[in-house]
Amino acid sequence: MENDLGRTGWWKDLGSYMAKIKVAGFTLAKGKELKGDDAFTYRQVQDLTIAVLCDGVGSAAHGAEAAQRVCRFLETNLKNRPLSWSLEKSILHFIKNINTILYTESMDLYEREELVTTLALVVIEGTKLYGANVGDSRIYLLRDQKLSQLSHDHSEEEEHMEGVLTQAIGLGKSVDPYYFENIINENDKILLCSDGLYTLLSEERLLSTISLGAHFLVKQASKLTKDNLPDDTTAVVIEIDKTDQFCQLKQAVLEIPKTLKKDEVTDGYQLIKPMVQNERTWLCKKSGVEYVIKFAPYEALEDERILDLYVKEAWNAKRLKAGYFPKSVIPRNRTSRYYIMQYVHGDELKKYLIRRLLSIDEGVHLAKFLLHMNQFLLKFDLVHGDIKPENIIRAQRGGKTYYKMVDFGSIVEIFSLNSRAGTPSYLAPERFKAENINEQSEIFAIGVTLYESLTGKLPYGEIEPFQTPSFKKPKNPTYYNPKIPNWLESVILRTICIDTDCRYKNYSEMLYELENPTKVKPFFDKSLSLIEREPKKVYRIAFIISFIVNLILVFLLIQRG
Repeated sequence: MENDLGRTGWWKDLGSYMAKIKVAGFTLAKGKELKGDDAFTYRQVQDLTIAVLCDGVGSAAHGAEAAQRVCRFLETNLKNRPLSWSLEKSILHFIKNINTILYTESMDLYEREELVTTLALVVIEGTKLYGANVGDSRIYLLRDQKLSQLSHDHSEEEEHMEGVLTQAIGLGKSVDPYYFENIINENDKILLCSDGLYTLLSEERLLSTISLGAHFLVKQASKLTKDNLPDDTTAVVIEIDKTDQFCQLKQAVLEIPKTLKKDEVTDGYQLIKPMVQNERTWLCKKSGVEYVIKFAPYEALEDERILDLYVKEAWNAKRLKAGYFPKSVIPRNRTSRYYIMQYVHGDELKKYLIRRLLSIDEGVHLAKFLLHMNQFLLKFDLVHGDIKPENIIRAQRGGKTYYKMVDFGSIVEIFSLNSRAGTPSYLAPERFKAENINEQSEIFAIGVTLYESLTGKLPYGEIEPFQTPSFKKPKNPTYYNPKIPNWLESVILRTICIDTDCRYKNYSEMLYELENPTKVKPFFDKSLSLIEREPKKVYRIAFIISFIVNLILVFLLIQRG
């Protein structure tokens, strides 16, 4: 098997968030040829799935070269397109660009059109299908057992002129691609193919066999000609197993209010009071029930990066259904860009700690809650990214304390960050050195939160944004709270250790020790001197040595006397 521009094809899952898209491509050269003039490629880049098929014009000496160059050019430029450009603008601009390049080069080198190829192009973003074609390579859509041609053949229709191209890439100074857009549904199948395929397989046969994939389609065509294809034959099949719900949310046409005021009503939700300073998160009420409503930042209208972050937050809030977080929904018929959260009647842990510290049992309960929450997130390859008392709600039910974690906006994919994103006072030392966020850095944040909850202090003090801290040795938690048992102090010190070799590696490792206090070994920082780590042991040894020395001196004095 060669690369994706070669003779054979390959199969791949192209997934983004919850999207699942399968792509297969296969090509055979005509007759007994080893290489043909067709080429294809496909890639998944961020939220885009790109598929390109080109049929190099056989009458042109360099049709095969043109086909491969167009495939590479469009794939590379589409995945690196300016973010401010729409996909329509990008597709049409790059097609016209490569046409100019090939035509100009042909005229300069050969004084005639030699770098000529047809083109079929598909780009999928979320639930939107964008497509374009030049020439007679086709794009079909199979939906609900109905096959529809989405492309337009640029070829003569007059009798005896069939097959003569009226347009192709590199055939003239300018080109006018046929462009279209559509919505994709789950279970849709999209076929890109050269004329070598559809001239042999009728639409009825394509309809009945497209589900069997590109390899089967091309082989069927070859079988009909007893493995002596009259033309190069290529197919690329795209199967939409599951649409990208994240992109669906992003592509929704919704208002974003610039300002919000008390008593305003949005889709039945009456705003009561803002819950954060920026006044985008409000306590609200609907049908007598209190909720929290969070609107997108107004800047998201113009800044795609801000919109992406907000949509990702809303998507995580919606899909992370577990008792660790407030229940959240994205109303189906909303008119503005917001999502709704359950309102938890309780105290922000940071404010609660101003009044009183957590008891030892409450502290252990909090640590276990944070570890279980992170283990749940890990199933989605996620980490919270901003564990701290401000993001924890302490509440009570039936006389028992329970916790809820808030701030879905900080949740990110594990290993995805190497910046200082988060709250500096709770960031692990390695996060200040551009290392990726992972279980160990999250454990550090849990340790700082536990230390603060039991002592009222931050182990390394308040760290300001953009400050590069020195991380000097923290005081043992028992210095501030003598009630902390030795085993729990060892657990806390291990979680906030600067040296990652000494810190817990995994959530499960720390959780095991919290659940088995008798198996917790005393923690000693390897960077400390022996007297700092084990002063009693050092004093005991010093006493024994001093005693022995004194005995020897007494013995020598007696001998001299």
